Amino acid sequence: MTGLRYVYAVCHPLGAPLQAQLTGVAGDPPRMLTHHGLVAVVSHVPERDFAEEPLRAHLEDLDWLTGTARAHQGVIDALTVVTTPLPLRLGTVFRDDSGVRVMMEEREADFRDTLDRLAGRVEWGVKVYAEAEPEKTGPTADRPASGRDYLRQRRQHTRASESRWQKAEEFAGRLHTTLSSFAEAARLHAPQNPALSKASGRNVLNAAYLVPREASEEFVELVDRTKDDDPGLRVELTGPWAAYSFAGDTGDTRDVGEGT
Repeated sequence: MTGLRYVYAVCHPLGAPLQAQLTGVAGDPPRMLTHHGLVAVVSHVPERDFAEEPLRAHLEDLDWLTGTARAHQGVIDALTVVTTPLPLRLGTVFRDDSGVRVMMEEREADFRDTLDRLAGRVEWGVKVYAEAEPEKTGPTADRPASGRDYLRQRRQHTRASESRWQKAEEFAGRLHTTLSSFAEAARLHAPQNPALSKASGRNVLNAAYLVPREASEEFVELVDRTKDDDPGLRVELTGPWAAYSFAGDTGDTRDVGEGT
């Protein structure tokens, strides 16, 4: 198959093969391009979709973008099972293998430093949501007997909400301190926008933790022990992921795309 080269990640030579049936972006199976002892994981993509102009147009198409992101992530997930990949940005495309090799030579020192630092480690994501207490409605709700009574009820509801958010933030702070002391590194991300995430509740902790792969089971158990501490809070754990949140300390390796 001819076409442009889509690059998913750079990594050290794999100690085990990828899944035989694995396909990547545009349905093409990923392959290994070895250069100077490093491996770029690439596949072919058609120029009609991934040249600069059509790709820019596709990035405005949410359905196309979602499918491409899932295929990209599927390859990264498969790599994470067998090695420590350094993921490149979605839509990193080069004209041919020579372009990929030039990129690898230009960033070789950064790639090696980052891969050595992240070797044997994975990323876990932890989010905490505070569920809003629903206002009482219907026949069981307390009906205000007067305007003064209505204002009193509103003040009580406001104080209860403030107390609940404060309690949630204190819980999130304690959890982050505990998990940070276990992990080798931690990153706090901005709270999720509920309009985009579609998750219920108020996001009071959105964090990533860098954990040695062999310590992952203990980290998961540590998170699980906190889940039932407060019935008004929801703790979500995701992973293990490639170490996206920790890959950029020595340079943003997700910005090396030639055409995009």
